[in-house]
Amino acid sequence: MGNRFFVAIIIILILLGLVFFGRFINRGAVVLSGDSNEQIVDLKNIETYLKEADAFLERGSLLESKEIYERLMEMPLSSNQLSTVQEKLENLNIDILLSGLNIEGSEIYEVKQGDALKKIANQYNTTVEAITKANNIKGTVIRPGMKLRVLNGNFNIFVDKSQNILILKYNGDVVKTYNVSTGNNNSTPIGTFKIKNKLVDPVWYKDGKAIPADSPDNILGSRWMGFDLPGYGIHGTVAPQDIGKQITEGCVRMRNEEVEELYSLIPVGTEVVIVD
Repeated sequence: MGNRFFVAIIIILILLGLVFFGRFINRGAVVLSGDSNEQIVDLKNIETYLKEADAFLERGSLLESKEIYERLMEMPLSSNQLSTVQEKLENLNIDILLSGLNIEGSEIYEVKQGDALKKIANQYNTTVEAITKANNIKGTVIRPGMKLRVLNGNFNIFVDKSQNILILKYNGDVVKTYNVSTGNNNSTPIGTFKIKNKLVDPVWYKDGKAIPADSPDNILGSRWMGFDLPGYGIHGTVAPQDIGKQITEGCVRMRNEEVEELYSLIPVGTEVVIVD
């Protein structure tokens, strides 16, 4: 009799456990390990976090918004949520670099007599575009005594041909990942290169002929960043529908709006590593 009673109690406890566990799962809760104690994250609250991050963004609180997105990246997101958060975070990284905010990898420079934007950009290994955007400068005129927020870190680029992606890093941290096109028949060279020159609305030379930037036959798009390996570089495109394919003659192609974004940030001399 005693044994039967004991067995019955065990069965009842197991059934109760299954009921409560089922309710717990239905609420969408997940247990995450913390440093000191466990945290329970309700998956339904992820949308709330996204809205909070967007609200900070609308108010111009970029760093606060970034902090929330970074927390979200550590949560158990669905593939769609992960893609959304990553895109928002990476776009925000670009905005922060060009915002003029006091961030690690930037400093204040006071303009001196005889200074020019190009001179300051070369001194800090940055670009004129990055300085003007961060400081809301219209044109190129600066005056002695002006205080400018300038980037003073190092950008580098990593291209993975197998995935057709280009990763931009700043001081070793990933800023943004871009989808690109690379060479057919494995024609994009592998190795370490430097950006040697940069051109806006580049002319394309083919078979000894100069094809102007506004020609539909010019495949270079709106920007060119040439490597120290003649004939190769990163450029825009007139066929954005082909981004993600191995289709070029060896160069790395980007969407025009994205190559313009990259162009505004990276100076001549930026290291580019390309792998299979």
